[in-house]
Amino acid sequence: MDINQLRSIVTVVAFVVFIGIVIWAWSRKNQSRFEEAARLPFEQD
Repeated sequence: MDINQLRSIVTVVAFVVFIGIVIWAWSRKNQSRFEEAARLPFEQD
């Protein structure tokens, strides 16, 4: 295995992790938590 193969593998793994984060962030089960977090700066103490 040379350095170019290692770079290719790392690139593919990083892309898969990125797609996983995007899917997690846009999933419906997390929507209510994210909406609540978005309202935090506007809430009064």
